[in-house]
Amino acid sequence: MSVAFVKEESAETAAETQLPDRPISPHPNLVTEAGLKALEAQLQEARDAYAAANLVEDVNERRRQTAGPLRDIRYLAERLRTAEVMPAPSSNAVVAFGSTVTFSREDGRVQTYRIVGEDEADPKNGSISYVSPVARLLSGKAVGDVVTLNGQELEVVSIA
Repeated sequence: MSVAFVKEESAETAAETQLPDRPISPHPNLVTEAGLKALEAQLQEARDAYAAANLVEDVNERRRQTAGPLRDIRYLAERLRTAEVMPAPSSNAVVAFGSTVTFSREDGRVQTYRIVGEDEADPKNGSISYVSPVARLLSGKAVGDVVTLNGQELEVVSIA
């Protein structure tokens, strides 16, 4: 359709509103039960934002406001489609997906993280992705085991 028949600033403006897809990790999409629920909630939020943006009268502004939610809908729908819910660890003997592990560093810091899926990882709030360097090193380790990360030793203190 010609730009003359639509209320568009220009063809460039229309192209600007098409955002590239969010990258999808090449790793298996492992999630906890809570992580699956969070993905479902995020998808609903994106759908709600898209619906609200579609109510905007101005076509250019509508395109701008729907671009982000549309991209998020595509990403979250794919992540939900490929999600593999992992059961909670059956034992606290070794670090596994879903475990909460506490470890000490050589410099005296003690840190605690829960090992979760990539989309639910939030280090500031105590969770790290199972594909993170720390989680990969600690997986399969027991209390008292020591691993080395970037020349620094980490000792597993507890597993919950």
